[in-house]
Amino acid sequence: MASLFKTMFKSSSPSSPSLPRLRSVYWISSRSFARAQKERVVETTPIGNEVVAEEATDVPTSGISRPLSEILKELSRKVPDSFIRVRCEDGFNMKYVPWHIVNRIMNLHAPEWSGEVRSITYSPDGKSVSVVYRVTLYGTDAEIYRESSGTASVNDTSFGDPVQKAEAMAFRRACARLGLGLHLYHDDLS
Repeated sequence: MASLFKTMFKSSSPSSPSLPRLRSVYWISSRSFARAQKERVVETTPIGNEVVAEEATDVPTSGISRPLSEILKELSRKVPDSFIRVRCEDGFNMKYVPWHIVNRIMNLHAPEWSGEVRSITYSPDGKSVSVVYRVTLYGTDAEIYRESSGTASVNDTSFGDPVQKAEAMAFRRACARLGLGLHLYHDDLS
């Protein structure tokens, strides 16, 4: 705990070590980090009877935020073949990118993204579960979101529990609606 306070506070000047100055504190969330970069951070330093404002020097001035068009352009690039997996469903081979690789690609090219499960619905007969997932991208100029759904049979436990499978499917599809791995859907048509 003492090391946390050492990183949060620093002396305001070498001549007055007893007057702490609060440093900027960043959250783990990339969205919060992106917001902090957009805001001008100001620190105050007491000098005599006056308080002087100065721009913080330990806050990064350039960062991960980019215009939304650049983020979408990066996401629309073809996913390398080494990341693509094939599974057989109902006698057909289907190409897909595993959810954890999609997550890493999103973190790399769109670090200000967020995702959330919007709903989990079981069918009336209880044989399947559907998940609606929303992916939101935050650019310096705008934010955009896409939603998609995924459905899994309750009896199919080959890839984890059915809710996990439906969520992963919905997540991948929502990312595809933003351009990530969309070429895989077109490859199936040719």
